[in-house]
Amino acid sequence: MQNQSEDFLVSLRGTYERLRSEMRKNWRRDLPLSELLFDRWERARSLGFGEGTSVYHNCYIYGDVKIGHHTWVGPYTLLDGSGGLAIGDFCSISSGVHIYTHDTVRWALSGGKAEYERASVTIGSCSYIGGQTVISKGVAIGEHCVIGACSFVNRSVPAFSIAVGTPARIIGRVEINGDQVRLIYETE
Repeated sequence: MQNQSEDFLVSLRGTYERLRSEMRKNWRRDLPLSELLFDRWERARSLGFGEGTSVYHNCYIYGDVKIGHHTWVGPYTLLDGSGGLAIGDFCSISSGVHIYTHDTVRWALSGGKAEYERASVTIGSCSYIGGQTVISKGVAIGEHCVIGACSFVNRSVPAFSIAVGTPARIIGRVEINGDQVRLIYETE
């Protein structure tokens, strides 16, 4: 039995080293074993997400989550669809983003007497959500929005807005003219 275990570990190490070497050579990346073994695009297809969408293997997904095509969902993300979550086409959901469609605040404060609260979240097409951002239940983010890294979004953000901070506030707008994109920041 020990020889089989040792043989398996030697084989696994060899597989890991080969996959790691290929990834470094082709993409100049060094990823954990699970990311080398699993295909992000296949995972998205298996979940019914749009064509060309990729979801990292270490993204947690719960409930009713719908994602359009050509959207990138980064590593260490959490997509809570227990209250319904819809993300559009051509979005970037950066590393560490947490999107919640429920909370247990009243449940906890009432000693379990109150129900969990749920409300859907939508993120419009062509939007960028910066790393480590948290989006709370009931929020609608319009299309062509930029949400800055480390923001806490607890209210809706209209289309073509730039919002940052904790809580997030609008600090500018997005202008698009053909293939030209301008980020216009408010001056104080």
